[in-house]
Amino acid sequence: MTEPLISIKNLTFGYPGCEPVLRSTDFYLMPGERLALTGGNGCGKSTLLDMIVGLQKAQTGDIKILGIEVNQDSDFNEIRRRVGLVFQHSDDQLFCPTVLEDIVFGPLNLGKTPEEAGVIAKTVLENVGLVGFEDRITYNLSGGEKRLVAIATVLAMEPEILLLDEPTTGLDSVAKDRLLKVLSSLSLPMVIVSHEHDFARELATNCIEMRDGYIDCMKGR
Repeated sequence: MTEPLISIKNLTFGYPGCEPVLRSTDFYLMPGERLALTGGNGCGKSTLLDMIVGLQKAQTGDIKILGIEVNQDSDFNEIRRRVGLVFQHSDDQLFCPTVLEDIVFGPLNLGKTPEEAGVIAKTVLENVGLVGFEDRITYNLSGGEKRLVAIATVLAMEPEILLLDEPTTGLDSVAKDRLLKVLSSLSLPMVIVSHEHDFARELATNCIEMRDGYIDCMKGR
């Protein structure tokens, strides 16, 4: 039997002073799967992505990612090198003065040479349709342009799994179509959190729904 890339069992999490956001949640991502996770605001979708990369800590439950059982903060160091998360808000992901500096930052920190990082940056900029943006000031970009740069920074890390939190935020229809084409061309397994059901269904191979911290694992499977 094929082992899941992500296996989460009995996961519980709540913010201080609030009802639990995740309630004994089970979640699985299989090899080759592009899984859309839908649901209303505040149902726990983004929180689940955060917990996969260790940005939030589970109160109960078991998490195993890429064969690694994660039990403490240090266990996520390896996971964050192999799982790429595109944040819901691009300004949380972009912090360098120029587009090129933002994109090469990750590869350089993974030990790539400046020349290797430059080649990677050129490729991902071509993939997201932003050739010529290398020296643009990130702060001055439109919301849609920032979104594409944020995705490019994650792809530059050459992740084994891609997590996308509302990837179409700020994009017009042309940019959405371009992004859909880019993401569909990737051989990466993905988890796509999106309110845009048409986009999610066209990109995803499976779709599940989260309601009040629970996942309907039968939907779309």
